[in-house]
Amino acid sequence: MDISMLLTEIFVAILGLIVLISGLVLPARNNHIAWGIALWGTLLILVYSVFSFTSQATLFNGVYNVDLFGNFFKLLFLIAAVLVILISDKYSDRFHKKSEFYGLIIFATLGMMLMTSANELITLYVGLELMTISFYILTAYLLNDKLSGEAGLKYLILGSLSSAILLFGVSLVYALSGTIMFDSLSTALSNQPALIAGLVLIIAGFAFKISVVPFHMWTPDIYQGAPTPITAYLSVASKAAGFAALVRFFITAVHPVDLIFDWNLLLAVLAAVTILAGNLIALTQKDIKRLLAYSSIAQAGYILVGLVAANTYGLKGVLFYSMVYVFANVGAFAVAAAVENNTGKTGIEAFSGLSKRSPLLAAVLTICMLSLAGIPPMAGFAGKFYLFAGAIQSGYLWLAIIGLVMSMISVYYYLGVAKVMYIGENQVANSLFTGGAVKVALWVCLVLTIAMGVYPGPLSELAGYAISVIL
Repeated sequence: MDISMLLTEIFVAILGLIVLISGLVLPARNNHIAWGIALWGTLLILVYSVFSFTSQATLFNGVYNVDLFGNFFKLLFLIAAVLVILISDKYSDRFHKKSEFYGLIIFATLGMMLMTSANELITLYVGLELMTISFYILTAYLLNDKLSGEAGLKYLILGSLSSAILLFGVSLVYALSGTIMFDSLSTALSNQPALIAGLVLIIAGFAFKISVVPFHMWTPDIYQGAPTPITAYLSVASKAAGFAALVRFFITAVHPVDLIFDWNLLLAVLAAVTILAGNLIALTQKDIKRLLAYSSIAQAGYILVGLVAANTYGLKGVLFYSMVYVFANVGAFAVAAAVENNTGKTGIEAFSGLSKRSPLLAAVLTICMLSLAGIPPMAGFAGKFYLFAGAIQSGYLWLAIIGLVMSMISVYYYLGVAKVMYIGENQVANSLFTGGAVKVALWVCLVLTIAMGVYPGPLSELAGYAISVIL
């Protein structure tokens, strides 16, 4: 076995340990060094991953796949981690131990990588637990904030329940099929009721991780209570990891099997309900983090449309939209974090007159929200085009219509925030302070959200190239 194929994962694990150890050996006043180690270490691993993108191998007798599909998502996780570390620069001043904060972010990233490349259910579960246990701690990291503690407890209870449901589904599938390998399951699955029940439980466990209705109940409270940079990371990287694992499992193990249960129709109904509920409930939100939480639920529904299509266009849309969603959503949460850091508030009224106090923050939030709404020429438009085109190609015209109509409705609550920023008045006239690292993240999100919308070709080709290995 060529161990060099695992260097990305090994480097991430070593970096996480180094960041944690730095907090033990360095004085408390040098806590900021942990931020630098985490940032530059993650950047170097990202550069290495770019150059090793075409690496492909099957390791541990087929248990772990290093392929283009997994490598695409590893790039996504590392990009998201870099952006989240950047926007955490000033926000993390309220933390007692920065080294543990950044170390846990890195270990959560490692868990996502394991999920994405796993070719059997136990390895996938181990990666899932590494990611979620890290997020349990990170969600409750604001020790003096009651909302943060409440969010961490809720996430722990509901996350443990969903993991138990998924694991019970895995046990049923293994007991009746005799295998947990994805490619072997495609020949071992049958129409036994207990086996179908096991698959339903596995999909329910995944649905919780990606915030699909009716498994979304944890999302608003956890997003509101968690530290804002962690909310950003949860909304993009954690969701992308869940979709990556679900796509590999569904396309490799379930989709090739002729079962009496119509899985595509089940997923289509879940996608439609998620899009409807996420957008309609977002209309009534008065807190920016809760608004973005329900927006995130709706975005999960849009991405699920690509899996329902299960064709080249739809699956390419899953990868494309997951990547552009990173920049749009992290950009929006970066602005929310900056406003919260300066005002101590996350209500939409805190953004009143933001265009006068910080034109950059207002511009970034507006562009990112237009992308989330799917307005051209932002990157979100191209992503939704691929997703809906795939659905139409597979005969789900009704689902594409629901997605299109609800995208137009979402413009109302997104532009409602823009209206407050550009027309609203704020009696506090002083400018908002944003650190240099935060400005770098804001500019990256702004430029790439526009650039990938105006010229989607390179990312589209890369997504198509990555999805070809599992189709």
